[in-house]
Amino acid sequence: MEFQDVLDQLTNLEQLTYWHWFVFAALLLSFEMLVPGVLFMWLSIAAVATGLVLLAFPEMGWETQFLAFAVLSIASVVSGRAWVKSHPTPSDQPNLNIRGAQYVGRSFVLDEAIENGTGKLVVDDTMWKIAGDDVPAGARVRVTGMDGQTLTVEMEGADEKEGEGEGEG
Repeated sequence: MEFQDVLDQLTNLEQLTYWHWFVFAALLLSFEMLVPGVLFMWLSIAAVATGLVLLAFPEMGWETQFLAFAVLSIASVVSGRAWVKSHPTPSDQPNLNIRGAQYVGRSFVLDEAIENGTGKLVVDDTMWKIAGDDVPAGARVRVTGMDGQTLTVEMEGADEKEGEGEGEG
């Protein structure tokens, strides 16, 4: 019978008070420490807000409390995501996960010619699709940018060699 009494107390939602919401907020914060991400923090803020609303209006029924928690949870998560997006964390290596961007400005020797504006370039252990003017194999090219997964390149010294190749045909 003792277990049944505990179960009855847990299911009697009419006895919810503000401090229940504060305890729930503390539990959500402890989940936040155990689970990656920041979702539980925003839900914890909503639980604290629900507790404060219940403190101001103690006659609220459990249905209204749950509705308030649901609405405040959605508002908290949406506003939290907007805040995180508008306040990005600065990084000392902004191109860390954008591998191709790390090659911009570097020069490489082509193993294969660029024909019809496209070719391939092996950098370290990766073969990249490249785009640029037609260049023969063995020429030195400089990476000037990135378009999706394609590196854009130009031949080093292209301005100097442009005048040299005009008479050839």
